[in-house]
Amino acid sequence: MIRVPIMADLFAEGKEPEILFWVGSAGSFDDRAKKITRAFVKILNKANVNFAVLGTEESSSGDAAKRAGNEFLFQMQAVTNIEVMNAYNVKKIVTACPHSFNTLKNEYPNLGGNYEVLHHTQFIQQLVDEGKLDLKDAQLSADRITFHDPCYLGRANDEYNAPRNLIKSLGASLVEMKRTKKNSLCCGAGGSQMFKEPEKGTMDVNDLRTQDALETQPNVIATGCPFCNTMMTDGVKNANKEETVQVKDVAELIVEALNL
Repeated sequence: MIRVPIMADLFAEGKEPEILFWVGSAGSFDDRAKKITRAFVKILNKANVNFAVLGTEESSSGDAAKRAGNEFLFQMQAVTNIEVMNAYNVKKIVTACPHSFNTLKNEYPNLGGNYEVLHHTQFIQQLVDEGKLDLKDAQLSADRITFHDPCYLGRANDEYNAPRNLIKSLGASLVEMKRTKKNSLCCGAGGSQMFKEPEKGTMDVNDLRTQDALETQPNVIATGCPFCNTMMTDGVKNANKEETVQVKDVAELIVEALNL
């Protein structure tokens, strides 16, 4: 039984959770990304984290609108979210979406939304460091994993270690692509490109990035972003490698390794 407390319900009982889990648009509506959401909630439950979600009160972070150039729509969405979160006295936010992570962390403060914001891999690493989540006996069936750096986690916010440390702690071999960390290549979905057709060229960006990953001969291409997950999954399909290579979020790998 997965336990997902709703902020309004806790507030009505006079309770304030320690963590707000910002689910994000992909994690709420995309069928594939919902599996990432469920995996992370299983980890939160396993570690007995005091958390809640906004549920129907959560709107888009506004990232897509801002990247597409609609600053007016972004500010409308952001201010609405900030008013809701400030009413609940939210102080700490964790999200599995680097797009939401970057927007909430770096762009909401200018509009009155000041919170401690963590990517889910950063928060899971904290749980491990504090002894709240034990990965000592974690064991994956996959033995070769390569990690694709999400742009808004890596280059935009300089976080490269948390996802890699977690993967290494699961007993798998982490193999790096030729373009990695600060030199990583975008999956092709950032900057609202997810929602439009690509410009003319010789190859789609996600296919090129998937080639980088497949050159490492992995069992799994690991991601820390639902958008990257979609683009890399499409790339694996286009390369006809679906039977031998899986694309999974770091949270999903942890749940699999712990058999949650």
